[in-house]
Amino acid sequence: QVQLVESGGGLVQAGGSLRLSCAASGRTFANYRMGWFRQAPGKNREFVAAIMWSNTITHCADPVKGRFTISRDNAKNTMYLQMNDLKPEDTAVYYCAAAFGYSGTYSDTRDWSYWGQGTQVTVSS
Repeated sequence: QVQLVESGGGLVQAGGSLRLSCAASGRTFANYRMGWFRQAPGKNREFVAAIMWSNTITHCADPVKGRFTISRDNAKNTMYLQMNDLKPEDTAVYYCAAAFGYSGTYSDTRDWSYWGQGTQVTVSS
């Protein structure tokens, strides 16, 4: 079992930045691929970014490429999402996800086994 706890959400003006954190516990963090999803009111949960066991393999969804950066610190059992140049359409609850090992598929919620409780990000115009 893996427990995930997100933090770092909040209210920010358009063009601003936030850094989300996801603290993991329960298993060897380095053995798990990690990801971020988000869900806006009335919409399905959508893929944002994923990172494999090392920082060298990452994936980002097209809407956030060039603005968001995913990273992880295996020594601290923590994953991060640095979000720059935030837009009102980035407003959502952001969820941390984890699954064991490496996979070439990562953009579907069914690709992930564990989820955090979510953290709200609100971007005002």
